[in-house]
Amino acid sequence: MFRPTVAVLAVLIASVMPQAASAMESLPKVIGAYYPGGAADRYPVETIPADTLTHLFYAFATIDQGQCLVAPQADAHFRALAALKRAHPTLHTLISIGGWNAGGFSDAALTAESRERFVASCVAMFFERHRGSFDGVDIDWEFPVYGGPTQITDRPEDRRNMTLLVREFRRQLDALDKKDGQHRLVTAALPAGRVQTDGPYDQARSYELKELGRTLDFINLMSYDMGTGFSAVSTFNAPLHAVPEDPLSPELKRWNSVAGAVAYYEQHGVPKDKLVLGVPFYGRGFQLESDANQGLYQHYSAPHPAGDWRQIQASMLGQPGWERHWHPVAQTPWLYNATGKVFVSYEDPTSIGLRASFAKDSGLRGVFMWELTGDDAQGSLLKAMVAPFREPAK
Repeated sequence: MFRPTVAVLAVLIASVMPQAASAMESLPKVIGAYYPGGAADRYPVETIPADTLTHLFYAFATIDQGQCLVAPQADAHFRALAALKRAHPTLHTLISIGGWNAGGFSDAALTAESRERFVASCVAMFFERHRGSFDGVDIDWEFPVYGGPTQITDRPEDRRNMTLLVREFRRQLDALDKKDGQHRLVTAALPAGRVQTDGPYDQARSYELKELGRTLDFINLMSYDMGTGFSAVSTFNAPLHAVPEDPLSPELKRWNSVAGAVAYYEQHGVPKDKLVLGVPFYGRGFQLESDANQGLYQHYSAPHPAGDWRQIQASMLGQPGWERHWHPVAQTPWLYNATGKVFVSYEDPTSIGLRASFAKDSGLRGVFMWELTGDDAQGSLLKAMVAPFREPAK
């Protein structure tokens, strides 16, 4: 698959942000992107659009025997990040620890001693050994207490221990900050979907949301994965608003949308200016058992691999057998293949722009995406994500 060269990205960035300095002033506090280190061979660190982004989250570090761990090739990536930051001083880089299949959090956060040891290992690795590469830590624990991968250890006390872990990161990073006058960030990626591995899911059972809203610099709200292989029927990955026809039970459907997730976090004491709205650069698919309703809200036999935006563009959009549909309430497109009985929920530049506008109009801290390498060579989704926050034309 073609990836943009440095020269191509330079043209892209220039088209999005003609004057980087003034445009950055017009952006919200966070225009964020997750960058998977495993994709660095086809999307090198040097090609990251650093003039467009304010915050970059390197994914992922993991936990091994209670200490931070990274892949061997990450050292080279971190050196490249340090160079990128020197060239683009307005870019904030954070190491994201965890991810969907990452275990070890429950044990690492279990006691004061284990928390101190774990955090100290992360501080030593990312702020001493790799000094100059990172401006903070992003905690992606999926999930405390329940709802995450079934093979990963979780405990009822995880809810409190997550808060204590955040406080320990803040304590140790504050000690560094006092030495050099910086403010290193502590953020977290928190979920939005109401159906997870254990069935109906409530974020307030996993996290002390109000306390985290006070302690974290900001929260990356993962306002996607609301329609997955855990759902009962084919449905949208990130509906902007709840759809009346959605057969999800009312008490779950109320919160199982982008707007509903934001309202839920606010109701639980998280200020709007601590929320950064997440948008997906990938799709979710379902292999259906019937061909009714253009595939929407139908029973399915298995999830169907949809891929990211660039793959959807190349293999589905405009291809024989695939029909595009738009939902006026969910404010999102979907694809349906009647011959194969396949439903695919995805986001395009229009729907991404609508979500970014919602974030801006709602007074949120900003917007981020999972993940950067899912965009096409023209940066279509990134352009759409940034556009609502651009300075008005003079």
